[in-house]
Amino acid sequence: MTDQEVSFFKGLMPGAPLWKIAPTRDENGKSFSDFMMIIPKLKKKPQHYIDKTLKDIQMVLSQYSNVVVFANMDLKINCLWVSHKAEPGLCRELSSAIRRYVPEAMLVGDMSR
Repeated sequence: MTDQEVSFFKGLMPGAPLWKIAPTRDENGKSFSDFMMIIPKLKKKPQHYIDKTLKDIQMVLSQYSNVVVFANMDLKINCLWVSHKAEPGLCRELSSAIRRYVPEAMLVGDMSR
């Protein structure tokens, strides 16, 4: 893994554009939903703070491993991208759960297709 990106699921290798690596549909052709969160100035924080933040995000997302299909943290732009099964209210639930552990995280938008 590089300093710039951390992928949390599926052992994905960083570096490729998200549109190439983020899954868009399940095995039955149903679209996934996506959202993006910005964590302001994360890359400028001390390494122990970055590590704790990433660990907290991974812990939250692992609790939702039955619905989260992809997650990527791009430290270069302080951006977390999460793709999940499309279920009503799930974007809000997931982003709220992340904010409980990373209060500075801001939901940029629900990128549902």
